[in-house]
Amino acid sequence: MQSTNSGIHHIRIGDITVTALHDGMLEASTDLVVGVAPNDCEALLRESFRAVPPRITISSFLLTIGNEPVLVDTGCGGAMGPDYGHARRRLEALGVEPSAVRTILITHAHIDHVSGLLDADGAAYFPNAEVVLHEAEPAFWLDEAIAAGARDAARNAFAVAQRSLAPYRDRMRTVKDGGTALPGITANHLPGHTPGHSGWLVTSGPDSLLIWGDVVHLPGIQFARPEAGVSFDVDVGQGRASRARALDMAATDRMLVAGMHLDFPTFGHVVRAGGGYGFVPHVWAPAAA
Repeated sequence: MQSTNSGIHHIRIGDITVTALHDGMLEASTDLVVGVAPNDCEALLRESFRAVPPRITISSFLLTIGNEPVLVDTGCGGAMGPDYGHARRRLEALGVEPSAVRTILITHAHIDHVSGLLDADGAAYFPNAEVVLHEAEPAFWLDEAIAAGARDAARNAFAVAQRSLAPYRDRMRTVKDGGTALPGITANHLPGHTPGHSGWLVTSGPDSLLIWGDVVHLPGIQFARPEAGVSFDVDVGQGRASRARALDMAATDRMLVAGMHLDFPTFGHVVRAGGGYGFVPHVWAPAAA
């Protein structure tokens, strides 16, 4: 008898299968929240039947386009210890070999999104993959002058990004806002969490899905209070503006969204609720026979 969730969940977007891959769950703190008082955060968590202190889900995504596997982010790999990096095990369970992955779309270069690019020796875990990301992301993280001037708390983030992207420097492609990564997949620049932080809009036939990266880290707090940033936002104010834009767009357009830190399996819709927003999980249905 299966006692836990498998950490693998599929939906269809037109002719594309999108698979959420659970990578781990981080024990967090309301001290990470910027702009909303800890007591208010705890009240919101309890009202939404969530744990206090909060937990942050980590996921990445597999797009199956024809017979081609495409990844959106790679999870933690081995960088955060044995409780994380499970997306690799999910890919193995699905029969996806690292050598078969030829395209990896990166939302941004934080540790839980790009560390899975590396094997245990620091070489490319995906030997044949091209890495695609917004042009502002490597321009920031790989700039030695910016890295040298970073505050102490951010220096490790620069080291992680530089180390993770290094094996792919000769097969890295950058795009602008609205740029095409693959047919039907375009970048949606949502800066603030990092300068190049971007969602990936997946469109096939009449269906679409915005995989919005880290627009929301703490669903129990940031939907109701979208002004809430997190301490590891590079630019908290710009992150608030991008979150407001993304939430308004998703609610107005009734857009299906997914995010790396939404409650697994992450797919759902945004609705307006009071002075903020709510999240309605995507309703599961069995695949057509």
